[in-house]
Amino acid sequence: MQLRAERGREMEKDEVILLDFWASPFAARVKIALAEKGVEYKAREEDLLESKSPLLLQSNPVHKKVPVLLHKGKPVCESLVILDYIDDVWPSPPLLPQYPRARATARFWAHFADTKLFEAGTRVWKSKPVGEARRQAAGDFIEALKLLEGALVDDKEYFGGERFGYLDAVVAPLTSWFHAYELCGGFKVADECPVFDAWAKRCAARENVAAALPDPDQVYELVWMMRRMYDIE
Repeated sequence: MQLRAERGREMEKDEVILLDFWASPFAARVKIALAEKGVEYKAREEDLLESKSPLLLQSNPVHKKVPVLLHKGKPVCESLVILDYIDDVWPSPPLLPQYPRARATARFWAHFADTKLFEAGTRVWKSKPVGEARRQAAGDFIEALKLLEGALVDDKEYFGGERFGYLDAVVAPLTSWFHAYELCGGFKVADECPVFDAWAKRCAARENVAAALPDPDQVYELVWMMRRMYDIE
């Protein structure tokens, strides 16, 4: 009862709250989307490594992870679902493309980025320094990145064309972990996928994106700490 009362008072003061973790690319997506819409919000940092808050566990009892968007006291979970919700509730300016086929294509590549690109990158930093597993993970990551690079429209600034949109907001935060992948995997994204690298630099130059992305060096320090924690080194 006390937790509900405290939560209620908090929602009266802050209508939009984001349960956050500083290094989470998935939480960064939500920050970018809210900033693009001009929506004010309060970010509440979670300690995912040692002590998740009762509010997080109550708001996302299935996965117990960030991000969670609390809007008018009601939780919305999973970053891609949250981005759809944000686009519905605050429709201007739109993130998703206007036409159904283009929206479906953007959602397809968003799912691909999470299930193929991010998953392969995670295997890169979780692999032992020497061995076939790391080489395979690095190869899978580069292969996935090249496929995603192919979705960039020729001579256009962003995935959707001239306007920053949904898929840009989805993928750009993942790049904050690329420095760690490169150091662990022994490759350079700029060498393997120069078109994608140029797109990433354009995105990072945008104020709303730059404000949301964690520092790559700090992300690498976190990865190094987790590698020691998991006894990978």
